[in-house]
Amino acid sequence: MSAYLQLALALTIIIFAAKAAGYLSTRLGQPAVLGELLVGLLLGPTALDMIHWPMFSYAHLGETIAHLAELGVIFLMFMAGLEVNLGQLRRTGKVSALAGTLGVIFPVLMGWGTAILFGLGLSSGLFIGLILAATSVSISAQTLIELKVLRSREGVALLGAAVFDDVLVILFLSIFIALIPGTGSSGLSGVAWVVVRMGLYLGLATLAGIRLIPRLAERVAGLPISQGLMAAVLITTLFYAWAAEAWGGMAPITGAFIAGLLFGRTRFIERIGAGMHVLAYALFVPIFLVNIGLKVNVRELGASSWLFVIVICLVAVLSKILGSGLGAQLAGFSTLEALRLGTGMVSRGEVGLILASVGLAEGLIDPEVFATIVITIVFTTLVTPPMLRALFARRGQRLVDHTADLPTDPPSEGEQS
Repeated sequence: MSAYLQLALALTIIIFAAKAAGYLSTRLGQPAVLGELLVGLLLGPTALDMIHWPMFSYAHLGETIAHLAELGVIFLMFMAGLEVNLGQLRRTGKVSALAGTLGVIFPVLMGWGTAILFGLGLSSGLFIGLILAATSVSISAQTLIELKVLRSREGVALLGAAVFDDVLVILFLSIFIALIPGTGSSGLSGVAWVVVRMGLYLGLATLAGIRLIPRLAERVAGLPISQGLMAAVLITTLFYAWAAEAWGGMAPITGAFIAGLLFGRTRFIERIGAGMHVLAYALFVPIFLVNIGLKVNVRELGASSWLFVIVICLVAVLSKILGSGLGAQLAGFSTLEALRLGTGMVSRGEVGLILASVGLAEGLIDPEVFATIVITIVFTTLVTPPMLRALFARRGQRLVDHTADLPTDPPSEGEQS
């Protein structure tokens, strides 16, 4: 069988399994994303090891699926940005800054302390703490979209806090590499350059987008081009994602989120949302969610490592809830609102995996610790959706979209699945 037919068959299995598992999850009262993540573990090397079935001889099949999954997280964060009003996000500046900052400091300190208790060195311990500080709100955003509360106070602040988290983690990583011997240090000048790059990217991407994107949308929408507006949206989103890493030294999902925010200011928000909804949730997002499980092989860990795995998983959950939750409370959120925001920051993802890969390549962590980190990332990704659902359901039997206190903007598209 040719390589592209093997890819076609693999995607058939992945998308069908994701949608079927998502349906079963909703029937059990949980977000669809939970079922999609679990079926990824089932299809991965932990259980069925789908990529290595005899019918799949294409050596780069797993890599190709991973690339499609990266597009999935980019489109997912674009949809999250599209759902949020830019004015609402600006008004969450204080709570986002405090929640994002303490949501980095607590995991770094708690992760470092835990690593020291288990006999790891200072450099390795600090690096593990830094990995635990990285958050990925793509899973949380998907869950909040399903629950129709992404535009709540907690949802908007969560997205803002994630941007602060991303900036701080990259900055701390640069400082760490600059100061720790043997890590390809570029000195403090390298740290300063990282700060300048991030600031320039965030400033220029936002200002240029505010001035140009509405004009671009108006111009392209009137041209006699098939799906010209959607093509412009895709081009801009992918460019912003690329530029976030290439120019700003940040995660691509930050660029995609900014692109979503900017397109959300146009009068075509419903049209764009409908088009991206089909593209993202029919193809790319299911691949992204299932691919998380395809990366993990729980059987690689020895029996002696499981205590460390369990403790690190608990620290990963508690450090984000305590840190980001405390930051939200200091900014005026109620205890329940702070708990919701902190829980939304629990999920780790591609940023944590990238940091773990850097640590493995630089010799800061060994392969067994790397496997522990990967399992921790998957664990936090799995537990976040049901915890969020439980917390947002506490006000009654029906989940409520808290948008009454916020400025109105065009209604979001239908329920995600």
